[in-house]
Amino acid sequence: MKICIVGSSKRFFSGLTTHTIFLANALAARGHEVSMVNLRNLVPLFLYPGRTRVGKGEYMVDYAPDVQVYDGMDWNSPRTWLGAVRFIKEQRLDAMIMLWWTSAVAHMQFFLALSSRLNGRPHLIMEMHEVVDPLEEKILPIRLYSRLAGRVLIRQFDAYTTPSADVNKKVCSTYGIPAEKVHVVPIGVYEQYTGVHRDEARKKLGVEGFVILHFGMIRQYKGIPLLIKAFDLLPAEIAEKSLLVIAGEDWGDDPKLKPAIDSSKYRHRIIFRPYFVPDAEVPVYFAAADVVVLPYLRTCGSGVAHIAIANGKPIISADLPPMRECLREYEGASFFPAGDTEVLKEMLQKAFYRWQKEGHRQYTFNNPNWDDIAKRYEEIISSLRTKQ
Repeated sequence: MKICIVGSSKRFFSGLTTHTIFLANALAARGHEVSMVNLRNLVPLFLYPGRTRVGKGEYMVDYAPDVQVYDGMDWNSPRTWLGAVRFIKEQRLDAMIMLWWTSAVAHMQFFLALSSRLNGRPHLIMEMHEVVDPLEEKILPIRLYSRLAGRVLIRQFDAYTTPSADVNKKVCSTYGIPAEKVHVVPIGVYEQYTGVHRDEARKKLGVEGFVILHFGMIRQYKGIPLLIKAFDLLPAEIAEKSLLVIAGEDWGDDPKLKPAIDSSKYRHRIIFRPYFVPDAEVPVYFAAADVVVLPYLRTCGSGVAHIAIANGKPIISADLPPMRECLREYEGASFFPAGDTEVLKEMLQKAFYRWQKEGHRQYTFNNPNWDDIAKRYEEIISSLRTKQ
């Protein structure tokens, strides 16, 4: 089949970009003619918290040679939109998969969807990575625009995919989509972020003892101050042999984070690196860690969890339906009630004692790989073709 994917460019590199590249390559590896339309400039740079690192090329994953790439569409340039339409028309597509994560790109996606309807009408599939972005949800004008733009855009599609059954229900209720049109397609394991030796990683980061890692973009909904509070509750004999490492690009929307770090009685045992971590450094953090903690207050899924799985790390996660679903068969996962610092403290203690007793233990998990995910998309597209 001829399939085009529309998603985040490498210029605004993120976990979503990695996901897009892996999906395109997996479909191409199964013999499909795959093309890619990059959404290159997403917003005015002054509005983007990570603007200092945009376009630096700090990544080690890339498209397979046989994936054709249009790079790309800019939020403020209709000329680039027309170029994308010409590119898509030349492909004579069977299906187009668009990724939804922010309303900032809705106008570009709507233009592509409408143009595609007028040029050969490929089947349109929306891959939902968010229902409504938490930051957009906070600001009334943006929240109203996001919901309106989302409804107008999303209803143009023939099918939808979500990473979990919980997100599936939310998408149906928020956008009024019939349940039979929404399919669960899980996130694949990010095996490319593995392979660094533990001792080498610890030497690079300058860490020792029991290493607790929170990794990924720093946002208010990630619940990091709760993790710091739980760390503060640890007995001194545990905390003084532990390190809490917080690493990721800080969006600056959590006013409690910096005060929580500064006032921590174990401040000297906290390593705070609030910057974008280049791709080559990602496996270093996970190789060095003894446990990965995800204290989210809400989420639609977690690429960080799948990197931790690929590295066989123990995971302590907030007990949210999407996390419970994606980790349900992973032996190394344990859960605590979201927001409960006392239970989280107890789980950190258990993880510490297990580390003292067993040393560095790795877990295995037969998570869906990217070939499995590509097969799932084949099934969805084939079912749409059958219904024509």
